[in-house]
Amino acid sequence: MKKWSLTTLLLLSVLLTACGNNRNNANGGGTAGNGGTEATAAPTGQNSLEAVKAAGKLRIGTEGTYSPFTYHDANGTLTGFDVDIAKEIAKRLGVEAEFIETQWDGLFAGMDAKRFDTIFNEVSITEERKVKYDFSDPYVVSKAVLIVGQNNDDIKKFSDLKGKKAGQSLTSNLSDIARENGAEIVAVEGFNQAIDLLVSGRIDATINDGLSFLDLKKQKPDVKIKQVDEIAEGSHSAAVFLKGNKELVQAVNEALSAMKADGTYLGISEKYFGADVSK
Repeated sequence: MKKWSLTTLLLLSVLLTACGNNRNNANGGGTAGNGGTEATAAPTGQNSLEAVKAAGKLRIGTEGTYSPFTYHDANGTLTGFDVDIAKEIAKRLGVEAEFIETQWDGLFAGMDAKRFDTIFNEVSITEERKVKYDFSDPYVVSKAVLIVGQNNDDIKKFSDLKGKKAGQSLTSNLSDIARENGAEIVAVEGFNQAIDLLVSGRIDATINDGLSFLDLKKQKPDVKIKQVDEIAEGSHSAAVFLKGNKELVQAVNEALSAMKADGTYLGISEKYFGADVSK
């Protein structure tokens, strides 16, 4: 009996020690374990600007198919007015500009999924968008224009779009103008596709950016299209951010202001448009 009791006590001692060790391991192994967990956890308390600087890059959503704002040159290099503006802003923030190309209709979905820190793609500031997103100070002003084929004499003003086919990006505010005037919307991926469809006669018109139209006519003066109407008031475009990123928005605004003050902005604007497009 004494031997059996001694054996039992020894077994109980081993079991209690093992349970104690397992409990310590489950809780992270004491101070050393907790320290290891904290070392691998994501840093807390960083604001949006600090996060961008810590990453060393500003992730920028853009189309890459919307000349002269964001497109690929003859060598396949991403370039354009918005691209140059965004690169300069990233430089002044002390980080690299990383461009993530997405079709227009996927840009805001990408923003919602936090694939980008911002969008630079001549995005117009609208009351509807301001409900969900924050904007930088405007850096370009443009007017929406109605474009038709060279030989089209049926469409002379926006109201003539009723029952006509208009090529538009579905989520663009320009498509809203076409719908309001009774047009049948034909979905396109961007400005270039809209012009291709127009020239080939597969659509009757497109409402698009006046600056893009001027650039196209400058690059391809023989293209068989014409502008027949325009919206009297220009729209203001800016960089887009998710709500709650005020530090990053403020830093971008400060960079834009400095670029305008030292002539950098004007240089980029004249490079693509021959004028100051911020007014």
